[in-house]
Amino acid sequence: MTAIYLERREPAHNRQRFYTLTVVQTLFGSWMLIREWGRIGHSGTVRETGFETEAAAIEAGAKIRRQKERRGYRAVNRVEAAS
Repeated sequence: MTAIYLERREPAHNRQRFYTLTVVQTLFGSWMLIREWGRIGHSGTVRETGFETEAAAIEAGAKIRRQKERRGYRAVNRVEAAS
């Protein structure tokens, strides 16, 4: 699963937030859902949650994405700067 990047921008309230969801496999064969969130342009808070299967991690990520979208976050296509 590629990373899902969500943003919530509300200039009237000075809100510029991001939320990233990524599912990765660990060295031991289990799966991790990595969540990062915070203010755009700043380093965010990171939480990792372990799962037995990839499907369980993806399901948990999808649930969080639905919750965030209900709160006004929208998926954004980001282009990473090449170095």
